[in-house]
Amino acid sequence: MARSTADAAKPQAAGKCPICGAASEQQYRPFCSRRCADVDLSRWLRGAYAIPLEDDADEDGEGADGAANQPPDRTRRDE
Repeated sequence: MARSTADAAKPQAAGKCPICGAASEQQYRPFCSRRCADVDLSRWLRGAYAIPLEDDADEDGEGADGAANQPPDRTRRDE
């Protein structure tokens, strides 16, 4: 699809589209087009960008060495 001269006069946003690498457009920033914005939205909705969690190997909360995974005791001691 060819761009008109009016589209060419629009200022370009700094950076490149994270989906295809083309120059980003101000209207769809940080993407270059509606299509790339929709591709990114689809990835978010499918969970492709999810941060993996480290599951505890034991259900009882103990690590591999048998020690309980508990925070240190932070009780206040009177001196």
